[in-house]
Amino acid sequence: MTDRGTPSTREWNASVYHRVSDPQFTWGKAVLDRLTLHGNETVFDVGCGTGRLTEVLAERLPHGRAIGVDQSANMLGTARTAMRASVRGRVAFVRADAAALPVTGRADAIFSTATFHWVRDHNRLFRSLFAALTPGGRLVAQCGGGPNIKRHHDRAAALMQQPPFAPFYRTWTDPWEYADADTTKARLAAAGFADIMTRVVPAPTVFPDRASFVEFVTNVIFRQHIAPLPDEARKRAFVDALADQSAADPVPFEVDYWRLDFDATRPR
Repeated sequence: MTDRGTPSTREWNASVYHRVSDPQFTWGKAVLDRLTLHGNETVFDVGCGTGRLTEVLAERLPHGRAIGVDQSANMLGTARTAMRASVRGRVAFVRADAAALPVTGRADAIFSTATFHWVRDHNRLFRSLFAALTPGGRLVAQCGGGPNIKRHHDRAAALMQQPPFAPFYRTWTDPWEYADADTTKARLAAAGFADIMTRVVPAPTVFPDRASFVEFVTNVIFRQHIAPLPDEARKRAFVDALADQSAADPVPFEVDYWRLDFDATRPR
């Protein structure tokens, strides 16, 4: 993943993420299905995380190469370890910022899912992706967009103002950019892309019980919210308060995900 913040908040508990990220994996497989491949391309998986989708991508490149890019050393370490031997020879991993990719004109295609909302400057991001593509190269991506997780983020924002927690959030700023379809289309066009498709679609996700909800939101949704809290007791209290509210929802433990899909081409 790529995200904004201090070195400590940029890192993830990669082993837990690898285990609990089934929603992101399911969405990602559908995004990958939008990318037409001949099998001999070089394709970048930008924000590859623990490599679950990079592995699927590599299976579709029997004569090509998948390059997994991520800013988290923990994620890349897990990806290298978990990659199946049958595809390992055609996969490489690079630690880099998505908004400053260290290559020019190298990628036949760029694939990304559940990542770009962690990059606040989408204009800079899209210029970086455009530069990394070969002429005629395709960008196929999905990230959080529009009202993504608004219900849960509004609840967290209110809780952050409560006396037990408020002193730790005086300088806190959120690290996400949840853009809408029209804004994204304009930004892609400004970066030079053509054949642009953008849309925001609902993807509500329900967890089967409180324990699975708590584990997921602690390590994914509220990871940045609880990072400033100084001890485990306060972190647990923060997440428990939010879990109590979710348990009382009409659909208990539902996360109000919305996904921003976009495809575009670098003109020849």
